[in-house]
Amino acid sequence: MSTERDAAYQAALDYIYSFVDFSRKRNLTADEARFDLRRMRGFAARLGNPQQAYPVIHIAGTKGKGSVASLCAGALQAAGYRVGLYTSPHMQEFTERMRVDGEEIPPDVLAALVEEIKPHVAATPLLTTFEITTALAFLYFARQNVDVAVTEVGLGGRLDATNIVEPALSVITSLSYDHAAILGDTLSKIAAEKAGIIKPGRPVVLAPQKEEARRVVTRIAAERSAPLVQVGTDWFYASLSHSLEGQTMLVWSADEQPLVDAYINSGGEHEWEPTRLQLHLLGHHQVENAATAFAALQVFRETTLPVSLEDIQRGFASTRWPGRFELLRRYPPVVIDAAHNRDSALRLRLALDDYFPTYPVVLVFGASEDKDVEGMFAELLPRVQHVIATRSVHPRALEPQKLVPLGAKFARRVQVIEPIEDALQEALRVAGDESLVLVTGSIFVAAAARNVWEVSDIRHQIPGV
Repeated sequence: MSTERDAAYQAALDYIYSFVDFSRKRNLTADEARFDLRRMRGFAARLGNPQQAYPVIHIAGTKGKGSVASLCAGALQAAGYRVGLYTSPHMQEFTERMRVDGEEIPPDVLAALVEEIKPHVAATPLLTTFEITTALAFLYFARQNVDVAVTEVGLGGRLDATNIVEPALSVITSLSYDHAAILGDTLSKIAAEKAGIIKPGRPVVLAPQKEEARRVVTRIAAERSAPLVQVGTDWFYASLSHSLEGQTMLVWSADEQPLVDAYINSGGEHEWEPTRLQLHLLGHHQVENAATAFAALQVFRETTLPVSLEDIQRGFASTRWPGRFELLRRYPPVVIDAAHNRDSALRLRLALDDYFPTYPVVLVFGASEDKDVEGMFAELLPRVQHVIATRSVHPRALEPQKLVPLGAKFARRVQVIEPIEDALQEALRVAGDESLVLVTGSIFVAAAARNVWEVSDIRHQIPGV
């Protein structure tokens, strides 16, 4: 990128971030006036309502929504469609948030779009960073003539800026406790906020849920006459095999259950077998995400655009999603994961036990200050031998020193090291050739570690690399 183009891109980012961004504020509140969708609708209308130019798969959830979005986008792209994918936050570069056919928006195109929308921003008071970013993605996808856009909710659902879309299909992934100050302090309240993306008469696919959350979503879907498809009721799945190369799973409909029973009774020798899917994504939770994406695509191909089984299989097999149980190095292992609440920490620990059952773990941990760190430690620390506390460069990053007394509750000494580069280097030294290094606690910490690994020579400084 030329110096001039680089400067224009940086100026565009500075402009976007100059607006209020509630994901970065330290004291988040549920002040609905600040998240008024009338403002976002008015802003989009000034831009010509670009979100109406293509069908949308709209995805909300606490965990797994990025993976489900990327799997859906991969399958649709394999089917030959031009596919927009909008996700947040980004791992390393802002342009990751909006992609067409897997390619990030070019920085100079983003800068030009920012210049174009500035008069409309000026005419729309109180816009937030995320609202502007969402509008830019919608506009970019329209300009790129996408056939479909897979759109991930930023926060919650009901009042999220993305919720101005009239989706062809809504998807709700696994729900658990997170952002309690905004979304509510019970699973029922959180489920109600997430289910706010359900539109009257538009189908919705629901991932497996705890019963408290499932009841809320099913009630709201019924109230809005939205056809509901549930993974675990209408679609079933099972893990078949897994390794560090990826995993294989089976998926089948409720109508196919008698055939599955015959398949099982035959020891796998029955002439019929369930649909087999290959995944590059690791961890049993990704099997659940893939089943959810598969069910979503079955609904989408019946209602909107045709997608063959072969397209889905090819798309799923080629999908990567960085920062989700991602191996930076196999042996000795270095793993980064964007786990940021207790439930995701549990799933991460189960994946560690599954893939690396004999390895001691050196943990590099940093979190945002509004997270349930004690809950995450409760899941992770019984599996951890050595803890290094650090933090990312982020306004909501928790002071690492505060992790020391929390570690003591679980009989673990916590070593404080900043910045992340130094923390990772010390972890590699402590781990040597015998232990696994795990970096987790937030997407920002995982992203920072990934960036350090890619751009520095840290991997070449430690014996055994």
